[in-house]
Amino acid sequence: MTEIITKIKTALVGLDIRFDEPLKNYTYTKVGGPADYLVFPRNKSELKKVVAFANQEQIPWLVLGNASNLIVRDGGIRGFVIMFDRLNTITVNGYTLEAEAGAKLVETSKVALHHSLTGFEFACGIPGSVGGAVFMNAGAYGGEIAHVLVSAQIMTRDGEIKTLDARELRFGYRSSAIQDSGAVVISAKFALKPGDHQQIGQEMARLNHLRELKQPLEYPSCGSVFKRPPGHFAGQLIMEAGLKGYRIGGVEVSTKHAGFMVNVAQGTASDYEALIAHVIQTVEAQTQVTLEPEVRIIGESLEKN
Repeated sequence: MTEIITKIKTALVGLDIRFDEPLKNYTYTKVGGPADYLVFPRNKSELKKVVAFANQEQIPWLVLGNASNLIVRDGGIRGFVIMFDRLNTITVNGYTLEAEAGAKLVETSKVALHHSLTGFEFACGIPGSVGGAVFMNAGAYGGEIAHVLVSAQIMTRDGEIKTLDARELRFGYRSSAIQDSGAVVISAKFALKPGDHQQIGQEMARLNHLRELKQPLEYPSCGSVFKRPPGHFAGQLIMEAGLKGYRIGGVEVSTKHAGFMVNVAQGTASDYEALIAHVIQTVEAQTQVTLEPEVRIIGESLEKN
């Protein structure tokens, strides 16, 4: 291990790399074991350098994005974990907005507002990054990424950078072709429309107010846990199953919105996984509807360490 760390420090000198770093310090759930090597590239050149080195040394790597709709298991993640926090530039050219993958959706919507561009209001309260939003076709309040995306720049597992148009991304409900390919989003272009600055601001304020009323923003969470089952609402099914407030360890089904699970008492990833499994089982037994998780669960369980 000491030998590979020396090699990393030599080959990737100048990059911000943190060794054996607890990921709970970076996730919205406040859970997650250590990453072997957590790296924060400042630009595409540094990103390519990390990926090329990892591939050459046969070290696994993955991108965490904004770590919002995600649970990292308590055993952590082996190899490189790449966070895009510093790849966050947002530019506007006419009615086209381009954002790097690490740009937060909230900030991106504010830039659109500043330029009186409409079409991105739906994302004004989503606590994720542009890269993660494209990856999962994030949406809220009737809007989704697929409605406004023109193209995305991606990096393949081999480190090759390509530009794909929206059709090639084959968007579905909370899904895209990127999920299957293993590629990562580096940046995205969105086609917006000219609008009235005041009206755009009012719509964003309205959506944020709705979010504050309905969602448990006061606690760490992984966002909406389950996909919407056809003909149903996950939160309603969970509530009708009597699971509001049900707790395992330090994680409970939110009493404010049953579609969310919140970390109320130093919960662990294992608590989240156990609660998700219990909710799926209980809802299925009572309604014959099988809930499908929307949240991604990655990393290793502690038992494996």
